[in-house]
Amino acid sequence: MTVSCAPYVACCFHPEKRFSWRLVGVLLVAPVLLLSLNSDACGEPPKYENMFLKSPLKKYYEAGEDIRYQCLPGYIAMSSVVTYCEQNHSWYPIEEACYKKECTTPRLENGEVYAPNYSFQFENSAYFYCNEGYYLSGKQAIICHRRGDDVYWGDEFPTCHKIYCNPPKKIKNGKYSNSHRTLFEYNELITFTCNPSNGPDEFSLVGDSQLICIDDNKWSNSPPQCKVVKCEYPVVEHGRMVSGIKNKYSYQATVLFECLPGFYLNGSNPVFCGGNSTWEPEMPKCIRGFKPTYPTKPPVSKYPGYPEPSDRLTLEDFEELGIILATNYSAL
Repeated sequence: MTVSCAPYVACCFHPEKRFSWRLVGVLLVAPVLLLSLNSDACGEPPKYENMFLKSPLKKYYEAGEDIRYQCLPGYIAMSSVVTYCEQNHSWYPIEEACYKKECTTPRLENGEVYAPNYSFQFENSAYFYCNEGYYLSGKQAIICHRRGDDVYWGDEFPTCHKIYCNPPKKIKNGKYSNSHRTLFEYNELITFTCNPSNGPDEFSLVGDSQLICIDDNKWSNSPPQCKVVKCEYPVVEHGRMVSGIKNKYSYQATVLFECLPGFYLNGSNPVFCGGNSTWEPEMPKCIRGFKPTYPTKPPVSKYPGYPEPSDRLTLEDFEELGIILATNYSAL
C-alpha cells in the first residue's frame, strides 16, 4: 500500500505547482507589455482658449493618430485645426488656430476710420473723424458685437457732411458783407460795418468786426453792435493826462496819466473807453507820499542761533548784520 501511494501523490501534486508559477509570470509580464505599448503613444490632447476638441477623447493615442478641433462661436480658423501624435510622443502643431471674427470694414466718405486695437474684431470699437470742412452726423464710435457665430456693428455708420453757415442776425445801425447770400461755406469770412449817424456822434462798432464760419451753422463769435459810445472827460485828482488829450472820447480812446509832485499813481495806467461808455479798467488814483518799497530781509543765515542755537556769531558777523539792517530800513 505504501509503495502504490507514492506515485499517486506525485501525480496529483505536480500539475498544481506548475500552473501556479505560470500565472505569476503572466501577471508580472503584463504591466511591462502595457508600459511598452503606452510609451509609443501620446497622452491627453492639448487644450486651447478659442477652440474645443471635436474628436473622441481617449486616455492615450497611438503615434500617427490625428485629432480634430472646432472653433468656438464667433471665431474663425486661420490655420490647421488638426493635431497629430508624433513618434516622440508629443502633439503637433500646438498653436492656437482660431481667432475672433471681424465685422465688415467701415467706410467714411470725406473722413477717416480709426481702430484703436488695429482690428475690427468683435468687442472692438471703430472711431470716425471727418476731414476739415466737414462735420460728423451720427455716433463717433460704434462697437462690433457677436450674436452666436455671427458678428455685426451695433449702430449705423455715421456720415460726413459739408459745413455751411446760415446768415448771421442783422444788426441795428450796421451791415455785413455779402448780406445777399443765403448760405456761407466753411472758413468763409464776413465783415461788419456801421452806418453813418444822423446825429452829432458817429456809431462805434463794439465787438469783432469779422466773423468766420467755423462749424455747422456756427460763427466764430456773436455779431457786433453799432452804437454811440461816449466816455466822460477823464479826471484824476492830483494828477494830469500826458497822452490822449482830446475834446471827445469815443470807443477805445486811450489816455495816460501822471501824478503831481508829492503823489504816486496807484491803479491801471493807461485806461481806455469801453463799449458801455465807461473807462476800463477803473480810473487810477494819485496818493500823497512816495510809492512804498518793500525792503529785502537779511538772509536767515545771518540771524543769531542759525542753524544751531548753540552757535556763537563773531564780531564780524554782528557788524555785517547791522550794516544789512541799517541799509534796508533807511530805504523806508
